[in-house]
Amino acid sequence: MTPRAADAPAPSQLHLLSLLLAIAMMLACTLYPPMMTAPDGRADHGLATALFTAMSVAFVRGVGFVPRRRVWRGLFSGWTCLAALALAGALKFLR
Repeated sequence: MTPRAADAPAPSQLHLLSLLLAIAMMLACTLYPPMMTAPDGRADHGLATALFTAMSVAFVRGVGFVPRRRVWRGLFSGWTCLAALALAGALKFLR
């Protein structure tokens, strides 16, 4: 077994919790679109954006992709997913 070079990326691993969260969000948004509506029945674009951001980040993280650059690693981290979910929750339940 040869040692890995210092600049080589680590082997990817599935993050099962992130992947399951992304799949759950995908199914919920697909099967029940009224979840993303405002109280007056119109589409709530802020809520949809927050949910789809969280879902996208969870999918990227869930399949094990970890970007090399620090900026992208931060944007596709679990913390970003959590912040987007918190924003979605605030938009949904505080209106």
